[in-house]
Amino acid sequence: MKYQFANCKELLELCEKEKLPISQVAIKREMELFGKSKPYVRNKMKAVRNTMWEAIQKGLKSTTRSQYGLVGGSANKLYKGIKKSGTMLQSKVAIRAMAYAVATNEQNALMGRIVAFPTAGGAGVVPGVLFSTFQHMKSSKRRMLNALFTASAIGIAILKHGGTFSAAKAGCQAEVGVGTAMAAAGVTEMRGGTPEQCINAAALALKNMLGLACDPIGGLVEVPCVKRNAIGATNALSASDMSMLGVESYVPMDEVVEAMMNISASMNESIRETALGGLAITPTGMGIRKKMGLPPVPKEYLNRKFAKKCGSCKRCG
Repeated sequence: MKYQFANCKELLELCEKEKLPISQVAIKREMELFGKSKPYVRNKMKAVRNTMWEAIQKGLKSTTRSQYGLVGGSANKLYKGIKKSGTMLQSKVAIRAMAYAVATNEQNALMGRIVAFPTAGGAGVVPGVLFSTFQHMKSSKRRMLNALFTASAIGIAILKHGGTFSAAKAGCQAEVGVGTAMAAAGVTEMRGGTPEQCINAAALALKNMLGLACDPIGGLVEVPCVKRNAIGATNALSASDMSMLGVESYVPMDEVVEAMMNISASMNESIRETALGGLAITPTGMGIRKKMGLPPVPKEYLNRKFAKKCGSCKRCG
């Protein structure tokens, strides 16, 4: 098949060979793979775009807390912060992107309808970044749609290269991290970036999420997941700016994916969505666990004291 690719290197080569942006290669891939027309493929992505926007709009207005009160109302607060941009350190674009990202994930926590792009836990970054930039640039709906196709192509390339979206397998670096890489690439094309700049932005974004644990309090996709999407959104915007200004990732995107999977192989199970480590077993986390009626955390996960000296040398002081 002409428009298939197994990694970001092959994706870039296809773009160069066919003289097409990433979005158009992604569209042609779908057409080729599933035997559908271009209007059909675009209409499917339009449905994705519309569902994303509906979730954002509902999330911005909502002040309802989730069942155990862990999240809710933060998107509303962030969105109001746009009017205070003169006293905020972040730009309006970044604050709005954070608000949209959190709105999406708060809707997820309330069992609302979202798009798992790439997953439910990492669903806020792409719409947050793309819709905020779309509004800032007063961009066309076509560019917005193309940005979503570009983001999806990066996700496909990551999976094809042996990567994952699963936090249970590789920690939050593979969930919010991959969403951040996808958003960085998508927004870079929206801004007129080349395929090389898009993939470079994805590499810069993912590199700075490597090693991120998945340690949800009570095992719920709420804390710290929701607010990590907001930080992922600002990461994606920063990566896009750097790439557009000519800052290059020294490590190619495919190697960054390989690094992510190498890190995942060395991650302890306690920080891979099991709620047995990290923030999940802080006093606050344990309090929520008890409130939820979950069984006690096994002692072997609680005996790890922070700042504990290893005793193998005297360098710790």
